[in-house]
Amino acid sequence: MAWLYIVIAAAFEAAWTFSVKFMKFSEIKNLQFATFYKLDGGLPVILPIIGYIVFGVCNIYFFSLAIKQLPTATAYAVWTAATLIMIKIAEIAFFQQRFSLLELFFITLIMLGILGLKFYGTSLK
Repeated sequence: MAWLYIVIAAAFEAAWTFSVKFMKFSEIKNLQFATFYKLDGGLPVILPIIGYIVFGVCNIYFFSLAIKQLPTATAYAVWTAATLIMIKIAEIAFFQQRFSLLELFFITLIMLGILGLKFYGTSLK
């Protein structure tokens, strides 16, 4: 179950990262009560802030569940690597960023590292 918690925490961390990317702090002062819920009003400003809070709390919650069952260094390494992979996949899928064979090679190395930590880390218990 701990490995599932790591993957869930990594997904929330990736979503949190994109919340930060879309935050517009300079537009917060322009929010008005009458238009904060409208698509062309305050919603593009307020949703990333809400996402930042919700995704951040969920990330911390699931990661804390995982590190209770796994060695902290292993859990952190896998969580970070899984987050990086999810961010790269999201950038390719949603933001049409380019993807090279060299990046595929290095992401494969990251995945091999995750698998190595998973299988080696579980054999220690």
